[in-house]
Amino acid sequence: MSYTPKYVITNTVLRNVGAIDSAREVITSAPLVPAWEKRFQTDARTKIIHHGTHLEGNDLNLNEVEEILQPIGNTQPIGKERDIQEIINYRAVMDYLDTLKDIPLSRHILQEIHRLTVKSLLPDSESGHYRSVKVVIRNTSTKEITFRPPAPTEVPFFIEELFTWLSSVDGQSVHPLLRAGILHYELVRIHPFTDGNGRTARAMALLLLFLEGYELKKFFALEEYYDNHPEEYYSALQSVVSTGETSTWLEYFTLGISIEFNRIKTLVQKLSLDLHLKNTLGGTQITLSQRQIKLVEHIERFGEISMGSVRELLPDVSEDTILRDLRDLLTKNLLVKKGSTKGTRYYLKK
Repeated sequence: MSYTPKYVITNTVLRNVGAIDSAREVITSAPLVPAWEKRFQTDARTKIIHHGTHLEGNDLNLNEVEEILQPIGNTQPIGKERDIQEIINYRAVMDYLDTLKDIPLSRHILQEIHRLTVKSLLPDSESGHYRSVKVVIRNTSTKEITFRPPAPTEVPFFIEELFTWLSSVDGQSVHPLLRAGILHYELVRIHPFTDGNGRTARAMALLLLFLEGYELKKFFALEEYYDNHPEEYYSALQSVVSTGETSTWLEYFTLGISIEFNRIKTLVQKLSLDLHLKNTLGGTQITLSQRQIKLVEHIERFGEISMGSVRELLPDVSEDTILRDLRDLLTKNLLVKKGSTKGTRYYLKK
């Protein structure tokens, strides 16, 4: 009997997918200089590695992870040896994903990702090899058994079915965002390895997104969302065990992507605005305060701003400060002023 995922495409999933595709369009078409792209990619990779391992109990913080990934001088990394090794391993996983282009997902890729994930943490006989023992999933707080993954003899069969479905006509007809979510969950459910299943499942889902047109210049880190909402993450996964279908999990999965993509969209729009202003000023570099950035972004979005709109935008700022900020923007040749008294409007200089 072939594998067929059970789910309903709810209104929530549709909204999330629409928001994701809208943000994706903005991000992929936005004009960015290479230096900004490199910074975004570096930040995203660091967050993927940190949050992806922290979610599984790694005690290192983001700064410590950055020091391991980008060491300065001959300083020794600080932290437990196992925690440090997990960071080094997950960096190797991300490097491996970078080498995979226009290639179908396969169990061989799955096993290589797992091997890299647990290098020096598990015996060679278990690294990249399916488990040979039964395992149970327990609630970390109550220690109660919440799920019993398939018997080890069933693992190869379920994995083969999953990858056959992914490459089938039926599988290919499913939206990539949903396919990634289904892949993520199924690998958690099958639990093919003795350890490292969560990191391996998330890396595989990330790879599917990369290969299916949602690479997004590698600016995003879904792991940060999961790590900031661990109870919701595990609850959403557990919901499939309870209901027998992946609908609730797919709502959570697509919501996380939507939130992360829209966060990146906001950053990209800000940088695109900076580029627009720099071009307007003939390449002159200027510094704006956070209040002034808000003002300029509002004008960029709505075409103009009035004093009434400024007060709504900056309700806790005095009128004297607002006027001083506006005068400074006029002096810097960013804005033009039209009208007088209550009818005054400010526009971006073209």
